[in-house]
Amino acid sequence: MTATNTSMISEGARDALCTWLDHIRALDGASVNTISAYQTDLAGFLAFMSGHLGGATGRGALAAVTLSDMRAWMANERNRGVGARSLARSLSAVKSFYRWLSERDGFDATAVLSTRSPKFTRKLPRPLAPDAAKAVIKTAGVQARQDWVGARDIAVVTLLYGCGLRISEALSLRCKDAPLPDTLRIKGKGGKERLVPVLPAAHDAVEAYRRLCPHPATPDAPLFRGVRGGALGPRIVQKVMEQVRLQLGLPATATPHAMRHSFATHLLAAGGDLRAIQELLGHASLSTTQAYTSVDTSRLLEVYQSAHPRA
Repeated sequence: MTATNTSMISEGARDALCTWLDHIRALDGASVNTISAYQTDLAGFLAFMSGHLGGATGRGALAAVTLSDMRAWMANERNRGVGARSLARSLSAVKSFYRWLSERDGFDATAVLSTRSPKFTRKLPRPLAPDAAKAVIKTAGVQARQDWVGARDIAVVTLLYGCGLRISEALSLRCKDAPLPDTLRIKGKGGKERLVPVLPAAHDAVEAYRRLCPHPATPDAPLFRGVRGGALGPRIVQKVMEQVRLQLGLPATATPHAMRHSFATHLLAAGGDLRAIQELLGHASLSTTQAYTSVDTSRLLEVYQSAHPRA
């Protein structure tokens, strides 16, 4: 919390916030970034309520927050230039905090929990066409100055598309994880684990890189290394994709994340089950997968014609 926000929040409310953050950190396995975002959102909310209600806001005052108070906070956020998406995220954090606090202190949090989230249009990453995704993999290592670096870049991009990994997940692999097994155990967001099948192409790409990599392969060392031997950073992978885009004439939407999105979209278009894809991607909610994948009209019509119960 900032010094300004801290000074405007009562000790009781501040202690409640810290206890809640410890709770979700321990039980929900929330990431460091998630905890930081929650802390910022709640500190801002509590500071606003303190001024709005006329003084440092204790836990008793928080329990008495009305729907009108919530609307005043949301209006203030919009006036500050906070977008609908960011406000929806902040409101979600406030509701999570209030669910926990109301159970702990025994009050009715309906006014807060019934506050409607602002509507916003979810931005979808654009998938590459299958041929374009394959061309990205073939081109990823072309501009590397060293053969092992080119093999590394191809291996990373192959994992993003072939296994649907996030950059952070691919770069978190250790030397002891290789040679990659037929099924790879991945720890994703929030520490949640999932099993991901490893295609022969992904296995072979990683092995080709390992044979050329000049750095010591101690068990706990990063599998993917930078030129000087340290852990490969995500920015390097992003630069590789930037070079590939220029060489292939692809749009700016052809990012590392678009390779993961293409993995899901191409599976769905080929007849993959949405819930199976949800598991492969590591999404906690099916609605996230639904927003994440796009299906062309011909595929929708095909499903409709094969599955709709006709009279």
